[in-house]
Amino acid sequence: MAKAAAGSAAPLTIESSRERERLRTVVFPEHSDLALAVAERIIEIIQRETRAKGRAVLGLATGSTPVGVYEELIRRHQAGDVDFSRVITFNLDEYYPMPPDSPHSYRRYMWENFFAHVNIAKENVHIPDGTIPRERVVEACAAYDEAIRAAGGIDFQLLGIGKTGHVGFNEPGSDATSRTRIVTLDTLTRKDAAADFFGVENVPREAITMGVATILDAREIALLATGEHKTAIVARAVEGEISTDVAATFLQRHPSVTVYLDLPAAAELTRIKTPWVLEGSVDWTPAMIERSVVWLAERSGKAVLKLAARDYAENHLSPLLARAGSAGPINGQVFNRLREKIRGRARLPAHERVLVFSPHPDDDVISMGGILRKLWENENQIVVAYMTSGNIAVFDHDVTRHLDFVTRAAASLGLDAAAMQRARAAITTGIEQKAPGDVDVPVVQHLKKFIRESEAIAALAAVGIPPSAARFLDLPFYQTGEVRKRPLSDDDIAIVLRLFDEVQPDLVFVAGDLSDPHGTHRTCKAAVERALERSKGPRPEVWLYRGAWQEWSLTEADVLVPLSQDELHAKVLAIFRHQSQKDTAPFPGYDEREFWQRVEARNLETAARADRLGLPEYYAMEAYVIQRP
Repeated sequence: MAKAAAGSAAPLTIESSRERERLRTVVFPEHSDLALAVAERIIEIIQRETRAKGRAVLGLATGSTPVGVYEELIRRHQAGDVDFSRVITFNLDEYYPMPPDSPHSYRRYMWENFFAHVNIAKENVHIPDGTIPRERVVEACAAYDEAIRAAGGIDFQLLGIGKTGHVGFNEPGSDATSRTRIVTLDTLTRKDAAADFFGVENVPREAITMGVATILDAREIALLATGEHKTAIVARAVEGEISTDVAATFLQRHPSVTVYLDLPAAAELTRIKTPWVLEGSVDWTPAMIERSVVWLAERSGKAVLKLAARDYAENHLSPLLARAGSAGPINGQVFNRLREKIRGRARLPAHERVLVFSPHPDDDVISMGGILRKLWENENQIVVAYMTSGNIAVFDHDVTRHLDFVTRAAASLGLDAAAMQRARAAITTGIEQKAPGDVDVPVVQHLKKFIRESEAIAALAAVGIPPSAARFLDLPFYQTGEVRKRPLSDDDIAIVLRLFDEVQPDLVFVAGDLSDPHGTHRTCKAAVERALERSKGPRPEVWLYRGAWQEWSLTEADVLVPLSQDELHAKVLAIFRHQSQKDTAPFPGYDEREFWQRVEARNLETAARADRLGLPEYYAMEAYVIQRP
């Protein structure tokens, strides 16, 4: 596969057949490339339709996926490339009931993320009304569809896809003939939204949504998906049969649909995951050979060195076998390539300057608690930079518990007990009067920040690293007090750049798991990359880690770090030090297990999988990818 040039929005070129894909699908190397391409298409539609009929009608979506598109459209508008004065918009959906000024309101989302920054007329914006009296909902839904027809129909419809395969809020069971209506939200949909609402019990049970038929009436449709957590449902929507169980499959009936994916979201498509099972040529790079042979070994239940020519012939890999002449050379090549990835402490950096970027105050020990200990033992100079405060991920009861401790300890600490009681009473009143999802008062935000910082210091100590290694960057983009964050700014990048100038690292670790629920990992990674571009010092080697949301596979990884039973235990104990995230984390993501349980299972499985392939047997393993310049 060929990668797009830097700064372009060109899709990846995949040579394999797309015979199993029922929808036109384009795959981009990065999330930002996807946003550029979709924004460019929207601009083309606006310019074409306003010239032809004096207006353009867009169907718009909310959520984290289209934010990049809206940011690019804003940038292009401010550059004078696109005029929204003759654009009419219809949004897909809204929770019900939902006040328009709620932080969870899609109306508020659209104005904050898009409409307030372009010259669109307020009267041209249409969003389902989450405050309409229930007895008028049916009438209002019919009027919404009529308004779309009166505007001449939707020229371009933007869609995301939910974990249930919903488009809009057309949950499993939605009919292809459905129109705008009120729906009951699927349990999984409400669970996925729980982090935004600070608990599933606060997520509305209903929503107003455009129906499947309303969506399919659009003249052109774009379905967007990004991130590893969307892989399974994307593959089902693109390659699966049409079914009421997955509303997105109804898009296969539309004549003009394009699915826009970043590479992680496309990972389960056949042409990406196993292109050798399709008709057509395969680019047999060393990485592709490794992937195919590991797939074959796991499929056949054999170690790599025990694969026979018959295994290749019976599993779509005869072309690879023909290139080598026999199975032995291929097996040996892949085995040696995999074995070379394993790096114990003796093969890890020593006496170097190491800079670890942790998006939240626990990502460091969750993802790389094992290697952190080894790097410290190798006498590296380590700095761990916690990029955000993580304060919104602290429950109110943790603040109350810490306040109770300080109140009880006031006399022993020489504090004014009366002043402490007054402060505690004021803070308690503020917490009690706050609705779920509301912004904390500043003092509570600060207390939650201090809780996360103290836990981070304690966790470092659990892997042998002193408090002096910690830096708390508190990047401005995160400081909203809400789930939704600001766009990355020059102020954020400048803070990271100053740290590069201070540390002058030889090796940098960056979070590479981009499926965190609110995009903080993605934003933090972008901040590091932009700071590196501006840095005038020597470029350090960059390793990407995962752990909180998923792990690198053996074939994706460049480095496999073995852990003993004691080392894995120490890593788990370090995670335990983050008490505010223990038992029930506010933002658990798409995995019901606690973070330590995910880590333990993934590290054990990585080692077990290597063992099944015939590699040296270890108790557990962490995996890393070396980012190429």
